[in-house]
Amino acid sequence: MTMTQAPLQAVVDACAPLKFAPLPDIRIKRVSSVREHPGSEHWYRTDLMVAEGVIGPLFDQLVAQHGPGHKLPASTHFLRALLREPIFLDSAGLYLTGRAVLLDPEHLWFPWLSSGTFGTPTITSSRVAVTPDDPAVGHPDAVVVQDEAALDRLAAEHMVRTFAPIIDAVHAHTRVGLRTLWGWVLDIVHFYMLNPARFLGQDAEDAWKRAGRLGDALIEAGAVTRARPRLFPFWDNHPRGTWAVRGTCCFDYKDDPEHGFCTTCPLKCDADRRAELQEWIRNPALAP
Repeated sequence: MTMTQAPLQAVVDACAPLKFAPLPDIRIKRVSSVREHPGSEHWYRTDLMVAEGVIGPLFDQLVAQHGPGHKLPASTHFLRALLREPIFLDSAGLYLTGRAVLLDPEHLWFPWLSSGTFGTPTITSSRVAVTPDDPAVGHPDAVVVQDEAALDRLAAEHMVRTFAPIIDAVHAHTRVGLRTLWGWVLDIVHFYMLNPARFLGQDAEDAWKRAGRLGDALIEAGAVTRARPRLFPFWDNHPRGTWAVRGTCCFDYKDDPEHGFCTTCPLKCDADRRAELQEWIRNPALAP
C-alpha cells in the first residue's frame, strides 16, 4: 500500500474479490468504483430525502410495484434497498482492513429508477477512520483515532447519524417497531463480517467477536434491539461449518407462508436449521 492510494480505495479493493460483495458506488476522484444508472429519474440525498418527507411515498411506490404487501417484510426490504451496500462497506471493510468508512447523510445518495425501485447507493465522501499504526496515517482522507475501540465508536456514531433519520421515517410511516428495524441493521453488521471470514477460510468466532464489538458500539450510539444474533456451529471441524442465527426476524414468511422460515430465522428450529445447512455443505447447488 502506498501513501498515494486513498484509504477508501484500499477498503473497496479488499471487499471487491469476495464472492458476496454488495458495494456502493463511490463518486470521488481518488477512488474508482462507479457504474452507470440507466433510467435514473431522480437522485435523493439522505438528509434531504428525509427532510422533504419522501420516505413514505417512495416506500408505498416500491411496495405497490414490487411487494411484499405485508408491512413487516416490506419494511426490511425497503431498508435493504437503501442500506445494504453502505453497511457492507463499513462492516466487511472494517473486518478486512481495520479501517472504518465514515458515512454521513450529506454524502449518501440513492438513485430512484424509472422502474420504480432504487439503484445502487452512492457515496461522495472519502473520509476513513484509521488507527495510529495504519500506513494511511497522514493521508488527507484519514481520520486518526486512538485505538480500535475509538474506531468502532466513531464508525457507529456515523452509521447511527446516517441511518437513524431513515429508520425513524420508516417507523413513523409503517408503525413497524424501531427494535425490529434496528435489529435488521445489527444482524447484517454481524453477517457482513462472518461472510468474508467464511469465504476466506478465516476464524468465524474471531470475526463474530469483531462484529460484536461494532454492534456494542452501535447500541451505545443509539441503535436499539430486542435480541442480538448468535453464532451457529453446525458441522464440527469443517472450515465452513459455522453460520449464524439472526436476532430479529425479517418476516418474509408472512408474505410467503409456503416458503416458511429462512435458514437464519430465530423462529426456526435449530435441528431443522442444522440439517438444512449440512445439506448445503453436501450439495452447494442447494444453497441460495
